[in-house]
Amino acid sequence: MLTIWDHDNRYRRRDFLKIGGFGLAGLASGSIAKADEKAVLTNKSVVFLFLHGGPSQVETFDPKPNAPKEIRGPLGTVQTNIPGVLFGSPFPKLAKHADKLTIVRSYVPGDASHDIKPIVCKTTSGANLGSLYSAVAGISHPQKAIPRNALLFPRAVDPGAQAGVMQFGKFDATGPFSPSFAPVQPGAGNGLMQDLKIKLPRERLDDRLALLQSLDKARWAIEDTLRAETSDKSREMALLALMGGLADALDLSKEDPKTIALYDTAPLIQVDAINKKWNNHKNYADNARTLGKLLCLSRRMCERGAGFVTVTTNFVWDMHADSNNATIDEGMGYMAPPLDHAISAFLEDVKSRGLEDKIMLVVCGEMGRTPKINGKGGRDHWGNLGPLLLAGGGHPMGQVIGQSKADASSPSSDPVTQGMLVSTVLQTLIDFPKLRLSPEVAREVLNAGSHKNIFS
Repeated sequence: MLTIWDHDNRYRRRDFLKIGGFGLAGLASGSIAKADEKAVLTNKSVVFLFLHGGPSQVETFDPKPNAPKEIRGPLGTVQTNIPGVLFGSPFPKLAKHADKLTIVRSYVPGDASHDIKPIVCKTTSGANLGSLYSAVAGISHPQKAIPRNALLFPRAVDPGAQAGVMQFGKFDATGPFSPSFAPVQPGAGNGLMQDLKIKLPRERLDDRLALLQSLDKARWAIEDTLRAETSDKSREMALLALMGGLADALDLSKEDPKTIALYDTAPLIQVDAINKKWNNHKNYADNARTLGKLLCLSRRMCERGAGFVTVTTNFVWDMHADSNNATIDEGMGYMAPPLDHAISAFLEDVKSRGLEDKIMLVVCGEMGRTPKINGKGGRDHWGNLGPLLLAGGGHPMGQVIGQSKADASSPSSDPVTQGMLVSTVLQTLIDFPKLRLSPEVAREVLNAGSHKNIFS
């Protein structure tokens, strides 16, 4: 906990602005790459909604109504507001927002393994995709002191939710980059929200000089990595963070209740009715309770200066119909309504704020599902085709990119690859022609951004 006492000289290292992995050294603009000073950033943000477990392409955004029953599945279709484009029937709200989406029907995730690609993958050199962005943009926004890279699990909005699933890959991996570029994780058990509280009367906070003097008394506790020449800027940014930046962004109680209600997915699913024979029933419940609020929180962070925000709800899309996971029919009943509602709310909210060109939303999992439903009513792992939605970021919307074969097995047009998706994200955030002129930029960042843009 950060504790700056009014009349108390007791300062401890662990009391000094230790915001998880986002300490005062992380707040310092000195950690921001020189490339930022060369205006290589586009001042846009990306929210990556990662559907961990691997959703079915057929039941989501590439239905096959004319295929045999074992391929088309049990759920039917719904007409979108793009003529001739159908979605799976569990997505009636998103169908009305299809003109705000790019639907990619030729996305090839790469393999059928449970991991966390493309958030962390070979294309990103084993680092969280947001860490590549932070390596260019810096750890925090230079004026707003908001972390550039954040990771939101259900506990970010619900302390009673399960811990984030890391067994299939470390979402906070930084690969060849410094650990300081790891995403900040609210609610990850690191006391982040408590760390952002200050035990000072509000009138003292309004006295910037008094606060900086208090920080001076505790200066010996600053992380050794903080450079002396950046200390003034560091203290300035610490003040910004403490007086509302990160703390306010993470505090949903400060959001308009009408907006919270717009996003809230908790009323959509009766969690007590989720069949407990599935070992992942708690995951389904966490998803229903938190998904909408997580997307609301992601928008708040982007609005305040975050550049890359990963949202994921703990491995809920692996619908094998085995002991862990529900059938396609039952599982989509648990999973689709929150997803349909949350993305629709996000699109409406972002547009109402005039941010649709400033925030890009990416929605996909690590793989798709088998074209044929298995004998138990589930679909198994499939790496040759998976669903992918893109929205906003100043890109053309209301379109379908690529086509898949009639059996939903693979693309029938040029494939959209994992590398293309990673590059599209990075090219949305960074001006790569300008970036290449900077000698300080890591080779891994340039390589990751060198693939063809999906929209080109």
